[in-house]
Amino acid sequence: MNLWKKRNFKPMLLNTLEKPFRSKDYIFELKFDGVRALVFVSPNSISIQSRNGSDLTPLFPELEPIKERVQNKVIFDGEIVLFEKGKPSFKALQKRLHLKNKQKIHLEASKNPVVFVVFDILYEDKDLTVLPLLERKNVLSQYPDLDCFIKCKMVDTDGITLFKWVQKKGLEGIVAKLKTGKYFINERTSNFIKIKNSQVDSFYIGGYEKNKTGLSLALGEFRENLFYFVGKVNLHESHPFYEKVLKCRGAKNVFVNFKEAICFIKPKLQCQVRFLERTKNNRLRHPILEDDLGKE
Repeated sequence: MNLWKKRNFKPMLLNTLEKPFRSKDYIFELKFDGVRALVFVSPNSISIQSRNGSDLTPLFPELEPIKERVQNKVIFDGEIVLFEKGKPSFKALQKRLHLKNKQKIHLEASKNPVVFVVFDILYEDKDLTVLPLLERKNVLSQYPDLDCFIKCKMVDTDGITLFKWVQKKGLEGIVAKLKTGKYFINERTSNFIKIKNSQVDSFYIGGYEKNKTGLSLALGEFRENLFYFVGKVNLHESHPFYEKVLKCRGAKNVFVNFKEAICFIKPKLQCQVRFLERTKNNRLRHPILEDDLGKE
């Protein structure tokens, strides 16, 4: 398969673990809070493709200088990251993703440039995915960093110490990578394993709406005797908590900041939710229901 010509493929995706570990068979890297991307670059061209195949090239003109670092046709795998005060900010990056005006895009590229944090190389005038990870890393090491192009640093063996540092700094998590692992396009494998730094808290359920797999729960919390919406989380119909929610009697909407047309219930039933962080308007990012549900 000629990856350079094919193009319409997805990068290798990650499996998940809850806790970090130590292993001489793995290296460990920071998990950056950005947008996964494949960059197809030659001395005369650059194409930036999201993990779902969307063309991101017009959105990030500040990544054009990557062309200066290659002499061949190359495919890099990495993360587009926008740093604020030294930390990745997905909220700031989201604003860039929604821009359509070319003048505004170039203005933001100048004022708030993104960085492509590269952690793998899939092609260099030939397919490199058949090589073990450390051999691919050796090829990648030949490409010098730029302001817009930074190679991801790795830690050998000790993922626990790196994860503790990530928790202290409030970063997204780490990724464990099998040293001998080959790269499998269009697949999710244990060659890459993400361990997220997330938070857990209890929230009241103020309502729900049915979806294809179960229910979408509207979550809230009380602050100064007022009930504030903080986000939605999915509850699968196979979960024993599903019937408990459906048995709740309907009620008036008591959210002070949520007006959607859903089935409202009295906020007496609580659930525990794991989430990455809160946004500026106090919404939960990447909320997932915990197993110990059903507290009242």
